[in-house]
Amino acid sequence: MPRTKAQGQIFGLIMSYAMAIGMEVYNIAIKMGYNLNVGGFSTMTLRVFPAALKEAAYMGIFVFITSDLWGNRIGAHFMEKYTDPKKDNPYFCRIMRQAGTVAIMCPTMSLIASILFNVIMAGQPVWELPAIWVGTLLKNFPMAFFWNMFAAAPFTHWLFDLLFAKKNARAEAAAA
Repeated sequence: MPRTKAQGQIFGLIMSYAMAIGMEVYNIAIKMGYNLNVGGFSTMTLRVFPAALKEAAYMGIFVFITSDLWGNRIGAHFMEKYTDPKKDNPYFCRIMRQAGTVAIMCPTMSLIASILFNVIMAGQPVWELPAIWVGTLLKNFPMAFFWNMFAAAPFTHWLFDLLFAKKNARAEAAAA
């Protein structure tokens, strides 16, 4: 886990882009109609990825900013409310923090995506935004939850540990 502010920012960037890429692959595949094919998402082709990476490049910035401003704080508060780090398994505490973060970040990012993709880019009337947002949230929440729990967070922890494990171990040894 991050031990410095800089490490926290790097961890946040990795997680933000891991989430953005996964969610954009999912949403672009839906936009291209793969979910409606016989076989569903299993019929997806490589043409999904360039469009998803293009959108993830800027959506990752929105994810990073909103998670830094309130998503991570609310996720930490959720964990503190429902767990006791002194008694509970550290992995359970981490899962609860992830759940709390997804519970705030998915509605936030669904609203941003609704405004950007439906109102601004597609020209939908702004008064339809509440319905568009609810529909976007219903579509995105299951994917965001499971993508975070089983792909983005494990990948982020793995990559972060790969990048910083030796530095953190040296810092701990020097402090002892």
